[in-house]
Amino acid sequence: MSKQPNALSWLWLSALVIALDQASKWWALSALQPAGVQHAVIPGFLNWTLAFNTGAAFSFLADSAGWQRWFFVGLAVLISGALLVWLKRTARADWRTALPLGLIIGGALGNLIDRLHAAQVTDFIQVHYQDWYYPVFNIADCGITVGAVLLIAFGLFTGKQAGGVG
Repeated sequence: MSKQPNALSWLWLSALVIALDQASKWWALSALQPAGVQHAVIPGFLNWTLAFNTGAAFSFLADSAGWQRWFFVGLAVLISGALLVWLKRTARADWRTALPLGLIIGGALGNLIDRLHAAQVTDFIQVHYQDWYYPVFNIADCGITVGAVLLIAFGLFTGKQAGGVG
């Protein structure tokens, strides 16, 4: 009885997200100084704007006394570990599960690297329309968000076939 290969090979996608995230943050740190200055990419819609976040999404807990760094480090490690186990239990051919998990793991680890190295996450992508500005984010955040949306969409709109193979 042969065992079906698992989806851990999809970790190449996580590695790609981490590499793109870290390279883009290195570029932002070197090219977008000082922080807070808007550099129009698509006027009226997209700026490069260097920003730093010691909290989580939308600067949640950013004003805390510093304990949040280790809380978010632990959370990223726990979630990434759980997603790795899920990926290991997923069939390699089940790309509807493996693709989103690879994106989320890569994004979580990309921001984890920042927290461990600098105690803050580097952000630089700013989307806006007229006077409305979305919080500044980065490539790792894109991986997490796109992965989560795909995981939900594939879960809602793709039924499992008999036998558990998607």
